Amino acid sequence: MSLKVGDIVARKSYGGDVYFKIMQIITKSDGKRTYVLKGIELRIVADAPEEDLMQIDSRKLNEYDEVFNKKVNAKIKKIILSRKSPFHGKRFEGKEKEFSQGGRSGRVLHIDGDEEYMNICLKGYKQLGINVIVKYVPEVQQSDIILQLLKEYKPDILVLTGHDSIVKGAKNLQDINNYRNSRFFVEAVKKAREYEPGYDDLVIFAGACQSYYEALLDAGANFASSPGRVLIHAMDPVFVCEKIAFSSISKFLSPNEVLQNTITGDKGIGGLETRGKYRECSHKV
Repeated sequence: MSLKVGDIVARKSYGGDVYFKIMQIITKSDGKRTYVLKGIELRIVADAPEEDLMQIDSRKLNEYDEVFNKKVNAKIKKIILSRKSPFHGKRFEGKEKEFSQGGRSGRVLHIDGDEEYMNICLKGYKQLGINVIVKYVPEVQQSDIILQLLKEYKPDILVLTGHDSIVKGAKNLQDINNYRNSRFFVEAVKKAREYEPGYDDLVIFAGACQSYYEALLDAGANFASSPGRVLIHAMDPVFVCEKIAFSSISKFLSPNEVLQNTITGDKGIGGLETRGKYRECSHKV
């Protein structure tokens, strides 16, 4: 087997349950290769030796994609069908301009450490009619640029995400050094919360797969991943934002209400009671 960057693989040691794309191949001094991997649908980065990898053919990949796409499309359809516009009782059709006539939904600033996932999320935001600005910023740089972006775009809801994972062999899950990128998310959340201390004024979602959930909440996030240290879907931040953006500012949402449309549920994401961001218009057409 000859593997190259861009190939789709799974790890034998994990039963091949998650499909990855090879992002980098590192050749060690002894000639052995380590493969840096990125989840296809899940927000995880991992590495593995060559002997632990099996290549995935196009048929299996299509089947894998179909399973995830069905879940996402079902969630989007459910949201669109259940969400009534705030004027004339009409159903929401996924067009931002309709809501500009009936009120103002929350504005989202989505900062993502993965450009491919960012574009997946952007497609979802558009399907759901969410007013969003997306920016690709590697996790390690997010805390450096967060204040500039907050001042420029003044969002109601902030997403800080990308990739994360628990370091292989780590035993102490209360040590932030045992997480690949959690410390960068924590630093960015702290800076964002210093800029806007009010949890109802700036709603923050932070984290990715297996992130240090407790540290992210302590830093000031309203919602974070991952309480169960599980893998989260690329679209989970979008579904969290949608619920907050289109819930009335007069309503406090329980964590369960916010998480009801996510793919991974309360094992993947947790958080605090949070006020909605939708403001109705006094004159409706």
